Amino acid sequence: MSIQPNVLFLCTGNSCRSQMAEGLLRHRAGDRFNVYSAGTDPAERVHPRAIQVMSEAGIDISGQRPKGVKEYLGRLHVRYLIIVCSEADEACPRVFPGVLNRLFWPFDDPARLTGDDDQIQAGFRRVRDQIADRVDAWLSSLPKDP
Repeated sequence: MSIQPNVLFLCTGNSCRSQMAEGLLRHRAGDRFNVYSAGTDPAERVHPRAIQVMSEAGIDISGQRPKGVKEYLGRLHVRYLIIVCSEADEACPRVFPGVLNRLFWPFDDPARLTGDDDQIQAGFRRVRDQIADRVDAWLSSLPKDP
């Protein structure tokens, strides 16, 4: 029996991008990985628009919560640390105990979008779809037993 590798998605606020990535990977390959997300400066809640656009894709992240990276630092052996924003890449310790693979997948921060409701919602969907494409490409590049 093999132990599922841990994947930690990291961004700044842990309210949008990393939460969507966590939900997407858990939905697509939760039988292959233990999936987590955290932020270098976690927000108080998951962004309601992130919850909404994920729900549109059939994925419920409403039970997820923002967590700080210190919750995992030195406590979780991470096979894949996937950083999804530039700010977190700069703030994340270069040496993260237990990390075997550090990946950098920068996405625009949908929480910073401006415009009317339709434009902002479209931006959240765009980022969700970009994350989904990246997760799918990454999964297809891995051996079946990572």
